[in-house]
Amino acid sequence: MSARKQQLLKTHRRHKRMFLIAFLIALLATGFWLGWWLVPVLLVLAWVAHEAWFADHLFYRAADDYQYNFPADTARQAVSLSGGVVRLDQPLANGETLLLEVELKTTWLGRWLDPYVEAGNDRQDFERGVKGRRFLNLSGQATALSEGTLTLRGRHCTVGASGTLWVMGNPDYAQRRVMVIAPHADDAELAAFGLYSRSTEASIVTLTQGEIEAEQYQRLGLDKAEAARLKGRLRSWDSLTIPLWGGVPANRCVQLGYYCLQLPAMAEEPGKPFGSRESGESDVRSVRRHNPLTLAGDADGAPTWHNLVADLQAMFEHFRPEVIVTPHPELDPHSDHVASTRAVLEAIAASAWKPATLLMYANHLHDNDRWPMGPAGGGIALPPAIEPLPADRLWSPVLSAEVQLDKAMALAMEHDLQGSQGFKRQLRRVIQQVLAGRRWPVTGSNEFFRKAVRRHELFWVRDLSE
Repeated sequence: MSARKQQLLKTHRRHKRMFLIAFLIALLATGFWLGWWLVPVLLVLAWVAHEAWFADHLFYRAADDYQYNFPADTARQAVSLSGGVVRLDQPLANGETLLLEVELKTTWLGRWLDPYVEAGNDRQDFERGVKGRRFLNLSGQATALSEGTLTLRGRHCTVGASGTLWVMGNPDYAQRRVMVIAPHADDAELAAFGLYSRSTEASIVTLTQGEIEAEQYQRLGLDKAEAARLKGRLRSWDSLTIPLWGGVPANRCVQLGYYCLQLPAMAEEPGKPFGSRESGESDVRSVRRHNPLTLAGDADGAPTWHNLVADLQAMFEHFRPEVIVTPHPELDPHSDHVASTRAVLEAIAASAWKPATLLMYANHLHDNDRWPMGPAGGGIALPPAIEPLPADRLWSPVLSAEVQLDKAMALAMEHDLQGSQGFKRQLRRVIQQVLAGRRWPVTGSNEFFRKAVRRHELFWVRDLSE
């Protein structure tokens, strides 16, 4: 996390402490002057208000501009908004990924209800209190743009009268040999189900068992280690079988069996084995028996960085992917995700087979736990970038309603996304639905059913041949 984000986090916590102190003083004064019976009533109302409007983790200012740089040769053109219609000042440039840079400004209601922009039949949500530069994703709406019929209307916010349309052209990467790198079972489905389900030559490689945080399995009468081993087996099975729902057979899926949250430590001491934090296991071969090929790590089963990189190198040379889909190392902060892409780059450097392209995804963010914001089925606006990212091209393929439903069902098969939310989270959702107008999908209660099942998927494109 950057120094600036650390400072914002400290400021957020300081303001929260100051507010709590002031609130407690006000409570004591209220009880003393108006009666102590009011104190519990005000405490309940304050908690309800917190859950409705202040429970989001947003460690930047909603008034901050998003900072995006794109490659110097990216086509761009000015647009104007007249009568709620997007009008181009010249014919639309060639390219399938369309990003509209605009200025948004919240209305007073947009501080209490999620502000969003309706772009034709799409909806893209933003932070409450939004005020600044944002990037709408208009991919899939080229025809309406060209014909001058695309409408753009702000709800609980206003949209500036002009903007800049960025147009990026990409090949359809689904028509190439694709390998999806998933740090954990479900990462491939969350980020790229739409992509790999259209690909005729997709392979999926899952790096870890995902065995930690297995408390729910202890209810079966298992101790902590036994529950972790069961969860690791179940999620490993998920990683090999669920891709078949998207058309990827088991002989093109590989589970490496390394251990959750141990990849960063492995990277720092490449020759040292790092066993599971919870299951008691230290031999990755326990979940490799269904793999379609023999790998370097099968010789000793040691969970080392050297073995991980050698395993990836062997798979590159076996499947010969032209495109590798992997986490964005600057945008996605999960430590296993960052280490996964580091391992991919080391394996590419050592491999006789050189893929041409990285497609990078973000299933997590540093400072906004609701992105993509808004309800399921909406488009994916660009995520917060308060500090500039590398100037990569973007690719944002469109998912049909049928593919979105298939993606939701794939997520429903994932053991880690099953089950209901805890009582506190369920109560928070009821409060936010009543007071803040938020909605959640009926396909599943986990937050990823809202965040990942969208009109678009979104990838940052990095050419490796340059």
